[in-house]
Amino acid sequence: MIDVGIVGGSGYTGGELLRLLANHPKVKVVAVTSRKLAGKSVTTVHPHLKSIYSQSFEALSGEEVAKRCDIVFTAVPHGTAMDWVPELLDGGTRVIDLSSDYRLTTDVFEKTYATKHRAPREAVFGLTELHPEVARAKLVGNPGCYPTGATLAVAPLAKAGLVERVVFDSKSGISGAGVEPTQTSHYPNMSQNIIPYKLTTHRHVPEIKQELSRLSPGIKVNFTPHVIPSVRGILTTAHVFARPDAVETLQDKNQVASIYRDFYKNAPFVRMADSIPKLSSVRGSNFCDISFEVELDSDRLVVISAIDNLVKGAAGQAIQNMNLMAGFDEKTGLWFPGMAP
Repeated sequence: MIDVGIVGGSGYTGGELLRLLANHPKVKVVAVTSRKLAGKSVTTVHPHLKSIYSQSFEALSGEEVAKRCDIVFTAVPHGTAMDWVPELLDGGTRVIDLSSDYRLTTDVFEKTYATKHRAPREAVFGLTELHPEVARAKLVGNPGCYPTGATLAVAPLAKAGLVERVVFDSKSGISGAGVEPTQTSHYPNMSQNIIPYKLTTHRHVPEIKQELSRLSPGIKVNFTPHVIPSVRGILTTAHVFARPDAVETLQDKNQVASIYRDFYKNAPFVRMADSIPKLSSVRGSNFCDISFEVELDSDRLVVISAIDNLVKGAAGQAIQNMNLMAGFDEKTGLWFPGMAP
């Protein structure tokens, strides 16, 4: 049994961590922080957790949180986690950061977010399917939601050295924008609409490039996101263009299937779908469903992935990381299906 804390428990990700951890058999949540809501019950912000949690938000220092906890989740805004992480680590606890602060190397972070990193630390990128060294990490940078679905979709082909270029087109539910309303998330603007944004400059692109380049140096990556009138989920379409000497391989459906099967043979949360993945199949779950289709007489292969952006794209993945760090089976507390329909 381990004690865990959540720094920044009032947002969608904090609420999702609480929801998922409520049924984890080896975890006790002993601290949930929010300076703005200190003293108020957790259920005033997360009414769906009524009768499940009795504690209140607290305004604690990093040192105080560290004293209580074996592992701490930092679910605070980008640029804020770096103010917490050093004190938590110095206090002897291990940290899973759900912001962007520790996903990238310091120089890439500063270029991407146009801000000075105030507390660089060595961290492991928390995509467990690619980074089993998470189990030994003191600090894990939990991946962004878009990079999770995109990277998992193409990683086996990149590792096999088959990909020259990949173009990602992702559609995300509006919860990915966070709990604070915006013009994009305002119902009249979002309903019956699809809104592309940051067409060539999304801040998650460096994460995708970082992971796929590690598997296949020189791979070219392009990415465009869209928001759709759905609460949860990310459906990613990856247009994979073969290297000149790999076209024949990507035209062989059985060979491609074998590449995926072998790559993910020890990845319980990646499922190869029999048909095009549906968001309803993964909603509320930690699964990533993947399928592909060969385009005959072409150098293109189309790969589709589906995840729940708040679970496999955030809180569920963080708990998967926690399980490995604590020496638990990675499925513990997460082995349940999506909420279809």
